[in-house]
Amino acid sequence: MDYLNLGRSGLRVSRACLGTMNFGTEYGLAASDEAEAGRIIDAFLDAGGNFIDTADLYHRGETEEIVGRALKGRREWVVLATKGAMPVGTEGRGLSRRHLTRALDASLRRLGTDYIDLYQCHQWDPATPIEEVMATLDGFVRAGKVRYLGCSNFTATQLVESQWAAARVGGTPFVSLQPQYSLVQRVIEAEIRPTCERHGIGTVVYGTLGGGVLTGRYKHGETPDPDSRMGRLLGHSLPGANRWARSLLNDRNLDIAEELVKVAAELDATPAEVALAWVARRPGVTSILIGPRSVEQLRENLAAFELDLPEEAMARLDEISHLDLAPADGSFFHLVPR
Repeated sequence: MDYLNLGRSGLRVSRACLGTMNFGTEYGLAASDEAEAGRIIDAFLDAGGNFIDTADLYHRGETEEIVGRALKGRREWVVLATKGAMPVGTEGRGLSRRHLTRALDASLRRLGTDYIDLYQCHQWDPATPIEEVMATLDGFVRAGKVRYLGCSNFTATQLVESQWAAARVGGTPFVSLQPQYSLVQRVIEAEIRPTCERHGIGTVVYGTLGGGVLTGRYKHGETPDPDSRMGRLLGHSLPGANRWARSLLNDRNLDIAEELVKVAAELDATPAEVALAWVARRPGVTSILIGPRSVEQLRENLAAFELDLPEEAMARLDEISHLDLAPADGSFFHLVPR
């Protein structure tokens, strides 16, 4: 396993980051129970991974409890990250000093630890002054409850505002961002990735398999199997689940998946391995979140970090997934990533 510094910091993290959103049973979707989650964590650490990411929102706190119990007795060997901002149970939401303080203390209790290595704002809060957010987070660092700060799903403008606000209040800046990034979602290449590079912010990218579309399991004109991830989402009562699944199963994404399957077959690899390997070779990517539901899936994901994609394969995947971000008014901005 290779390791890189996270942004402009001394924190060394593995290229693979174990995402834990699938650990727990609260949502009713096919996920990993506590026993399987423990096996996945064991296998990940045995493979050399040191970076585990969770959030208070995941399964309404159950995931943090599972991770905390699994790490008992070896907490000091793990870079543990969690996120706050979202509502858990009857609690409020947002990045106010009141909510963040309650959220952090609750996460510490569930995780069974007295500090978080990387504490992240799960989303931007337009209702709270950014100076209050950064001053509150800096207070966590000064109190020893948090070592480093990050954020998730921020725009380029919000990142810049946050770093400037940290400087104004004499506080601790962000060292990382969690953005979505994959062959089917390359928008960060336009503004977010260059902003991260300029401001010393590392990226821990998620959604690298496009919600499962990049496993090659879904095809044009075929209804997803009810037992597949997309099939379950399409039939789920969770607000937005159906809409999100349909947004992923569009013609462009299925075209990309079709080419990905061809490339994978030529390389004697799985589509998931190739999709992850493509992301790993993209500039500006520090660590890649993987979210396995079984040890078998974990091993397939980790194999991607050993896969050497030929330049010809990279070029084919770049071409099929290229972006054309031209504003509707016809003003200047054209991006074809290479």
